[in-house]
Amino acid sequence: MLGPPLELPSPLGLPPVPATNNPPTAPAVALGKALFFDKRLSRDGTTACANCHDPAKGFADGRRVSRGVAGRLGRRNAPTVRNAVFSRFQFWDGRAADLEEQALGPLLNEAEMAHSAAGIVARCEQDPELRRAFVAAFGEFPGRSPVTIKRVVAALGAYERTLQRGNSPFDRFYYGGDEAALTPAARRGWEIFRQAQKGNCIACHLVGERSALFTDHQFHNLGVGMNVEGELTDRGRYEVTGREGDRGAFRTPSLRDVAETAPYMHDGSLRTLKEVVDFYVGGGNGNPQLDPLIRPLTNLTRQERGDLVAFLEALTGVDPGQAAER
Repeated sequence: MLGPPLELPSPLGLPPVPATNNPPTAPAVALGKALFFDKRLSRDGTTACANCHDPAKGFADGRRVSRGVAGRLGRRNAPTVRNAVFSRFQFWDGRAADLEEQALGPLLNEAEMAHSAAGIVARCEQDPELRRAFVAAFGEFPGRSPVTIKRVVAALGAYERTLQRGNSPFDRFYYGGDEAALTPAARRGWEIFRQAQKGNCIACHLVGERSALFTDHQFHNLGVGMNVEGELTDRGRYEVTGREGDRGAFRTPSLRDVAETAPYMHDGSLRTLKEVVDFYVGGGNGNPQLDPLIRPLTNLTRQERGDLVAFLEALTGVDPGQAAER
């Protein structure tokens, strides 16, 4: 990397994971942002990273499953990359350890961007402006091209590390002491969210003393995605670990900005936050690996379900430097 690392004061008060890998610099971030929106990184020139991670849609895409080159459909719902820098695992099944490994996956996946490492490098080399941007970000390779696939994903990772967002109404209420930041319904929803005898959502969507990503960074089986025969259609974390207990388990997503990233669950099968709450009220779908934390929430009234949705909507943050609306 060339240039000093950017100072990125975390809006969540959390250290990036991993903290010392590929610290973003201004030239690398600028290159990464350009590549993120560049459709030439796909084989047929129709799909950019931003197609599935659209800033206008919470850096998700609003689809049940994403659409890649030639209209091909992916297997799973596109998770947001906002605040992904704080996640211990990437992808729903946790198969990538960092943003760089995550960035490489869609570039090569046949259902997504369907390109090759050599093809991506060749496309970037053909653009003199991009070549200069690679030199500015990473320096020269004497006698060699400044473009490599490792540098492509390093730039993408540098840009994605800047996609941090906080200062939600909940943050201002819980950590900032602003009693007026939450509506009465959202405050009631917070009590339901954290009470073990009510929602007990906090068991997996953790809230710390100083900050919260609203995830335990673990994998849980909720019974999402079962077919009419009562079989799981996606083996989830099991595909990575081979452990029977991981069958049908998926990464606990952060709930930050969750109101902006519908539809929900790894298969995008739940269209609204109300449907998500109703799914949990029903205790998920039974199967041999159903997580023991999942139980019916039959004691929640209709108003309490609505209050829980109001709380989830209060987790929508603002971009750094943007004033929060009251």
